Amino acid sequence: MNLVGVLAVGAMAAHAQQVASNYVPGTDFSKYKTYKWVVIPGAEVPDQIVDAEIKQAIDASLAGKGFTKVTADTADMFVGYQVAVQQERQWNAYGGMGWRFGGMASATSSTLSVGTIIVDIYDAKAQQLVWKGESTKTIEPSKNPQKNQENIQKAMNKLLKDFPPSK
Repeated sequence: MNLVGVLAVGAMAAHAQQVASNYVPGTDFSKYKTYKWVVIPGAEVPDQIVDAEIKQAIDASLAGKGFTKVTADTADMFVGYQVAVQQERQWNAYGGMGWRFGGMASATSSTLSVGTIIVDIYDAKAQQLVWKGESTKTIEPSKNPQKNQENIQKAMNKLLKDFPPSK
Protein backbone atom coordinates (compact mmCIF):
# COMPACT_ATOMS: atom_id res chain seq x y z
CA MET A 1 0.00 0.00 0.00
CA ASN A 2 1.61 3.27 -1.06
CA LEU A 3 0.62 5.85 1.47
CA VAL A 4 2.99 8.61 0.51
CA GLY A 5 1.92 11.15 2.93
CA VAL A 6 -0.92 8.96 4.06
CA LEU A 7 -0.22 10.29 7.17
CA ALA A 8 0.86 13.22 6.28
CA VAL A 9 -2.17 13.02 8.52
CA GLY A 10 -1.42 16.51 9.48
CA ALA A 11 -0.57 17.49 5.97
CA MET A 12 -4.25 17.32 5.42
CA ALA A 13 -5.66 20.76 5.00
CA ALA A 14 -9.19 20.74 3.66
CA HIS A 15 -11.12 19.33 6.60
CA ALA A 16 -10.60 19.37 10.35
CA GLN A 17 -8.89 16.46 12.01
CA GLN A 18 -11.36 14.26 13.86
CA VAL A 19 -9.96 12.56 16.95
CA ALA A 20 -11.51 9.95 19.23
CA SER A 21 -10.08 7.74 21.95
CA ASN A 22 -11.21 5.06 24.35
CA TYR A 23 -9.63 3.18 27.22
CA VAL A 24 -10.31 0.38 29.67
CA PRO A 25 -12.05 1.89 32.73
CA GLY A 26 -10.15 1.40 35.95
CA THR A 27 -6.74 1.16 34.27
CA ASP A 28 -3.98 2.65 36.44
CA PHE A 29 -2.03 4.56 33.79
CA SER A 30 0.33 5.97 36.44
CA LYS A 31 2.14 2.60 36.54
CA TYR A 32 3.30 2.99 32.94
CA LYS A 33 6.71 4.61 32.48
CA THR A 34 8.28 2.85 29.49
CA TYR A 35 7.09 1.64 26.11
CA LYS A 36 8.27 -0.46 23.20
CA TRP A 37 7.13 -0.34 19.58
CA VAL A 38 5.35 -3.43 18.31
CA VAL A 39 3.91 -4.39 14.94
CA ILE A 40 0.19 -5.10 14.95
CA PRO A 41 -0.36 -8.33 12.98
CA GLY A 42 -2.20 -7.69 9.73
CA ALA A 43 -2.05 -3.91 10.14
CA GLU A 44 -1.63 -1.65 7.12
CA VAL A 45 1.43 0.59 7.43
CA PRO A 46 2.83 3.23 5.09
CA ASP A 47 6.20 3.21 3.34
CA GLN A 48 9.39 3.29 5.43
CA ILE A 49 9.76 7.07 5.33
CA VAL A 50 6.25 7.86 6.52
CA ASP A 51 6.47 5.01 9.06
CA ALA A 52 9.59 6.62 10.53
CA GLU A 53 7.92 10.06 10.56
CA ILE A 54 4.84 8.73 12.37
CA LYS A 55 6.92 6.85 14.96
CA GLN A 56 9.15 9.88 15.50
CA ALA A 57 6.08 12.08 16.07
CA ILE A 58 4.52 9.63 18.53
CA ASP A 59 7.89 9.21 20.30
CA ALA A 60 8.18 12.98 20.73
CA SER A 61 4.63 13.27 22.04
CA LEU A 62 5.08 10.42 24.53
CA ALA A 63 8.49 11.74 25.63
CA GLY A 64 6.84 15.09 26.32
CA LYS A 65 4.51 13.26 28.69
CA GLY A 66 7.40 11.60 30.55
CA PHE A 67 7.38 8.18 28.86
CA THR A 68 10.65 6.51 27.88
CA LYS A 69 11.07 4.37 24.76
CA VAL A 70 12.96 1.12 25.33
CA THR A 71 13.84 -1.84 23.15
CA ALA A 72 13.54 -4.50 25.84
CA ASP A 73 10.49 -6.68 26.35
CA THR A 74 10.45 -5.37 29.94
CA ALA A 75 8.58 -2.24 28.78
CA ASP A 76 5.42 -1.32 30.68
CA MET A 77 3.48 -0.64 27.47
CA PHE A 78 3.53 -1.81 23.88
CA VAL A 79 2.64 0.80 21.25
CA GLY A 80 1.54 0.01 17.72
CA TYR A 81 -0.35 1.76 14.95
CA GLN A 82 -2.06 1.14 11.66
CA VAL A 83 -3.31 3.33 8.84
CA ALA A 84 -6.04 3.26 6.23
CA VAL A 85 -6.92 5.46 3.28
CA GLN A 86 -10.37 5.74 1.73
CA GLN A 87 -11.44 7.53 -1.40
CA GLU A 88 -14.50 9.74 -1.02
CA ARG A 89 -16.40 11.64 -3.71
CA GLN A 90 -17.04 15.33 -3.13
CA TRP A 91 -19.65 17.22 -5.17
CA ASN A 92 -19.41 20.96 -5.78
CA ALA A 93 -22.40 22.82 -7.24
CA TYR A 94 -22.20 26.33 -8.60
CA GLY A 95 -23.75 28.79 -10.98
CA GLY A 96 -27.08 30.11 -12.16
CA MET A 97 -29.97 32.02 -10.76
CA GLY A 98 -31.86 28.86 -9.94
CA TRP A 99 -34.57 26.92 -11.71
CA ARG A 100 -37.15 29.67 -11.20
CA PHE A 101 -35.25 32.22 -13.29
CA GLY A 102 -33.95 29.87 -15.94
CA GLY A 103 -30.31 30.14 -14.90
CA MET A 104 -27.78 27.42 -15.52
CA ALA A 105 -26.18 25.47 -12.72
CA SER A 106 -23.34 22.99 -12.84
CA ALA A 107 -21.87 20.41 -10.57
CA THR A 108 -18.43 18.90 -10.51
CA SER A 109 -17.04 16.06 -8.52
CA SER A 110 -13.63 15.38 -7.12
CA THR A 111 -12.10 12.50 -5.25
CA LEU A 112 -10.66 13.10 -1.81
CA SER A 113 -8.30 10.79 0.04
CA VAL A 114 -9.25 10.43 3.69
CA GLY A 115 -6.58 8.99 5.96
CA THR A 116 -7.07 7.33 9.33
CA ILE A 117 -4.41 6.41 11.84
CA ILE A 118 -5.17 4.23 14.85
CA VAL A 119 -2.73 4.09 17.75
CA ASP A 120 -3.08 1.16 20.14
CA ILE A 121 -1.44 1.03 23.56
CA TYR A 122 -1.24 -2.30 25.36
CA ASP A 123 -0.40 -3.27 28.91
CA ALA A 124 2.76 -5.26 28.15
CA LYS A 125 2.55 -7.56 31.16
CA ALA A 126 -1.13 -8.46 30.69
CA GLN A 127 -0.85 -8.19 26.86
CA GLN A 128 -4.19 -6.39 26.82
CA LEU A 129 -5.26 -3.32 24.88
CA VAL A 130 -5.76 -0.49 27.41
CA TRP A 131 -6.03 2.62 25.17
CA LYS A 132 -6.95 3.30 21.55
CA GLY A 133 -6.85 6.58 19.70
CA GLU A 134 -8.06 7.30 16.18
CA SER A 135 -7.50 10.31 13.96
CA THR A 136 -9.15 10.90 10.58
CA LYS A 137 -8.54 13.70 8.12
CA THR A 138 -8.46 14.55 4.43
CA ILE A 139 -4.97 14.02 3.04
CA GLU A 140 -3.28 16.76 1.09
CA PRO A 141 0.46 16.16 1.40
CA SER A 142 2.82 19.04 0.86
CA LYS A 143 5.77 18.83 -1.50
CA ASN A 144 7.88 20.05 1.43
CA PRO A 145 9.02 17.07 3.57
CA GLN A 146 9.69 19.33 6.57
CA LYS A 147 6.13 20.66 6.41
CA ASN A 148 4.77 17.09 6.23
CA GLN A 149 6.76 16.13 9.36
CA GLU A 150 5.53 19.21 11.22
CA ASN A 151 1.94 18.39 10.26
CA ILE A 152 2.32 14.76 11.34
CA GLN A 153 3.73 15.97 14.69
CA LYS A 154 0.76 18.31 15.19
CA ALA A 155 -1.67 15.51 14.34
CA MET A 156 -0.02 13.04 16.75
CA ASN A 157 0.08 15.67 19.52
CA LYS A 158 -3.66 16.21 19.06
CA LEU A 159 -4.32 12.46 18.96
CA LEU A 160 -2.34 11.84 22.15
CA LYS A 161 -3.47 15.01 23.91
CA ASP A 162 -5.63 13.10 26.40
CA PHE A 163 -3.21 10.21 26.91
CA PRO A 164 -2.87 9.08 29.56
CA PRO A 165 -6.49 9.63 30.56
CA SER A 166 -7.04 11.57 33.76
CA LYS A 167 -9.12 9.96 36.48
